[in-house]
Amino acid sequence: MAIKIEKPIVSYHVVKEDEKPQLKVVEPRQEESNVVQMHERLERPDTLIGSTYKIKPPVADHAMYITINDILLNEGTPHEHRRPFEIFVNSKNMEHFQWIVALTRIISAVFRKGGDITFLVEELKAVFDPRGGYWKPGGHYMPSLVAELGSLIERHLRTIGMLPDLEVDARQLKLIEEKRTEYETRHQKSNENQNGGAFPDGATLCTKCNTKAMITLDNCLTCLSCGESKCG
Repeated sequence: MAIKIEKPIVSYHVVKEDEKPQLKVVEPRQEESNVVQMHERLERPDTLIGSTYKIKPPVADHAMYITINDILLNEGTPHEHRRPFEIFVNSKNMEHFQWIVALTRIISAVFRKGGDITFLVEELKAVFDPRGGYWKPGGHYMPSLVAELGSLIERHLRTIGMLPDLEVDARQLKLIEEKRTEYETRHQKSNENQNGGAFPDGATLCTKCNTKAMITLDNCLTCLSCGESKCG
């Protein structure tokens, strides 16, 4: 590299070998080669961690049991993490047997593919039954049986830490309590209602959390479940 000298040279000094600064040699960072990531060629262990969930949709004659098995990668190391590996659905109802088997095989294949699998939740929850959905206890609306399967996978992913927990902050909790108390006092509603006592009579469906908990108070729509408000 050329250096332009703009002043006269009045003296010089020759740097000897022992006067040269000692440069610290920085070795390139070596990535740990023993960290195992999820991929489709990963062999299934003999034993997996399993969680079984029971659902009883009103559109089905029998209950359904959904089992999600997880694999524990890098056990006992700082890189330990838990990933879903496969899913099974068991039911006495044979009406939906073919598409349930096909769907569970596809979902299991996506699980084993690795990477970000959380997109499955929104894709499944966006499936609507042309015959109409159904209400679950507590006023929660399910647009289809497939959507409930997606909701259950979402619940499982939150349990193992792949999705963050949905938490309502203190301000929203305070607003919900104030709105609930004011609404029930003004309308003098009993605790028993069509939503099983969870929310007041006359509550409508919240488009954010799909719960029948939206009330109108002072011309302002507010959800008593998630705190969603049309007034900001």
